[in-house]
Amino acid sequence: MAHLGKSIASLRGLRRMTQKDMAARLNILQSEYSRIEQKEKIDDDLLDRIANALDITPEAIKNFNENAIINNFSFSFNDNAVNTVYNTNSIEKIVDLYDTVIKEKDAVIKSKDEVIEILKQQLKTS
Repeated sequence: MAHLGKSIASLRGLRRMTQKDMAARLNILQSEYSRIEQKEKIDDDLLDRIANALDITPEAIKNFNENAIINNFSFSFNDNAVNTVYNTNSIEKIVDLYDTVIKEKDAVIKSKDEVIEILKQQLKTS
């Protein structure tokens, strides 16, 4: 059986959440939450609350396999004609990739917002 606390810590990290964020969502102290991530086994009621705070199912926590996710991480961002498969053993590289995707998405949104503003101005003048 997987070490549930470690799985929760990894999933929390993938969600870019701090222990303080999770503690607030669970309405407990950060120190209490930290102890949860040290536990190998977690009762079902608490696991349900943690899963809800992470917006995932308890089964996703129970079945989490960091190595499978890292080694099989695949990314497709078709708006910018990028199709890449990344194979790495580094969670940091996944986080960097995620940050890049967010920046690209933000750039696309900004560009589209600018086009919308130009079109609005043209409609006003016509």
